[in-house]
Amino acid sequence: MTDISFPAPSFRLIRDRLDGPAPQGLDGAVVALGNFDGVHRGHRAVIQAAQARARALGKPAAAMTFEPHPRVLFDPETPDFRLSSVDEKVRLLAATGLDGAIVMGFDRALAALTPAEFVQTVLVERYKVAGVATGFDFQFGKGRAGTTEFLRKEGERLGFSVDIAPPLLDAGERVSSGGVRSALTRGEVEHAWRLLGYPWFQSGEVVHGDSRGRDLGYPTANLKLDPNCKLRHGVYAVRVGVEGKRYDGVANFGRRPMFDTGVTLLEAFLFDFKGDLYGKTIDVAFYAFLRPELKFRAVEDLIDRMNEDSKAARQILAGAGNAFPQLADVAVTKRG
Repeated sequence: MTDISFPAPSFRLIRDRLDGPAPQGLDGAVVALGNFDGVHRGHRAVIQAAQARARALGKPAAAMTFEPHPRVLFDPETPDFRLSSVDEKVRLLAATGLDGAIVMGFDRALAALTPAEFVQTVLVERYKVAGVATGFDFQFGKGRAGTTEFLRKEGERLGFSVDIAPPLLDAGERVSSGGVRSALTRGEVEHAWRLLGYPWFQSGEVVHGDSRGRDLGYPTANLKLDPNCKLRHGVYAVRVGVEGKRYDGVANFGRRPMFDTGVTLLEAFLFDFKGDLYGKTIDVAFYAFLRPELKFRAVEDLIDRMNEDSKAARQILAGAGNAFPQLADVAVTKRG
């Protein structure tokens, strides 16, 4: 168990919709634009560009993101494997040292704005931006017709700075949310960690299970993840954040072939923890894939393998130092 001390920064969160009143508090900021799913290293380069420009101009720096993701509106039948929920994303954004974040409700009205209308209506009139920063491949406006070059020209015409972050490469691979998702579907959580810059995590409220883990000597904290989560089923070395403390552990994500009830769960066993977690929200970070789910001939064989898994997880996590996602508690200010 390790203590965490991460005081929440001064951070303003605005949830905005075009049909609501113009919010106050982040007008005149330099705004980092993007979806920021996962807030990976490429996203952080955009955020750092916004922060650098904000310091030069003596302005606050904020992120503007869009919820739900546009593909949910335009292609609702396609599963949306998110790296971070909106709350997880905001906690990650707050921990970067930004002054705030604007979560724009993405609906038909916002989607219908042309690129020029988005710039004029949202950036200039609604938020009076001093500058924007975004990634090289950012597209916006109706039909995704807005490009970074168009944004640059609009900034010159309307009087706000525009910074475009180039692609970020890691060993020749472009750092992207899609790359992280692909790694997670293969169970390559170390690869995902490298692209993100932190161990991938999921947050959730601990729910009651069938208590079978307790009967086996491995009581678990059970979380129901988003049904669209495509993390490879199997056993992982994990670290769990609980009320300001961290505990090393081992977790199974999947349907437990020995006792399959048809429900996919994340079941985390916390080393050296005593207490009741039911109803509490915890953060589970993934460090290494240990093995796929297996069906054993006898319960005793399963327990022996769980003992081996725990030993392996302890060794791996002992070498992980204090690595954990940097998260902040956020005081929410709602608008719209």
